[in-house]
Amino acid sequence: MKILSFDSSTKAASIALQIDDVLVGEIIINDKRTHSQKLMPMLDSLLDLADTKIDEIDLIGVCIGPGSFTGIRIALATVKAISHVKDIPIIAVNSLETLAQNVVNTDKIIVPILDAQADNVYAAIYKAEKNELEKVVDIDVISIDDLLDSIRQNDSNFILLGEGTIKHKEKLKTDNIEIVDTDKNISKASSICVLAKKKYEKNIDIKNAYDLEALYIRKSQAEIQYEEKIKRNEV
Repeated sequence: MKILSFDSSTKAASIALQIDDVLVGEIIINDKRTHSQKLMPMLDSLLDLADTKIDEIDLIGVCIGPGSFTGIRIALATVKAISHVKDIPIIAVNSLETLAQNVVNTDKIIVPILDAQADNVYAAIYKAEKNELEKVVDIDVISIDDLLDSIRQNDSNFILLGEGTIKHKEKLKTDNIEIVDTDKNISKASSICVLAKKKYEKNIDIKNAYDLEALYIRKSQAEIQYEEKIKRNEV
């Protein structure tokens, strides 16, 4: 099985190709260019270097959020177009489980966090056993202070990862918290490949070009501002 995966839910954009249980290639670009500038050139380069054609792909994995509203829309539009034309099934993976998959071999409690503006983060809690993720607490928006209060009151050891750890680095200096190294602190399409294969084999979260939807959790700032203007009769 050839699996092609996309993630542009955060500042980083990544694309990966996995054939059966072998990661053939992955490209990650974590810079200030927009995802619309990066994604298609990355896809063309990966397929060319891997000597693979889009017609050969059996399954597409994509991160549906939460995260960057614009980045999510770009990835989903790209995946929907490919899936529609080539009739390829899609596996939807959320950004928190994608991050958690980076450290699936730990015995600590896994808490991926992404910036949700102000002092809030998108957070979820996972445990891992025999390289399988188990969701303990589903995705929610929580203040970083409330999250840390809960962690400090718990005797367990935690491992935190994701872009939220960079923004709140100083607050995370607590004895029972480990912050991952740079290579694991970024969303990776290769992790989506692994999750996509497992979900497909279990017939979980399989989508097509018509029923694939983003997971935003909360409204974008533009939507909030627009609704405020409506309330003030400015629209």
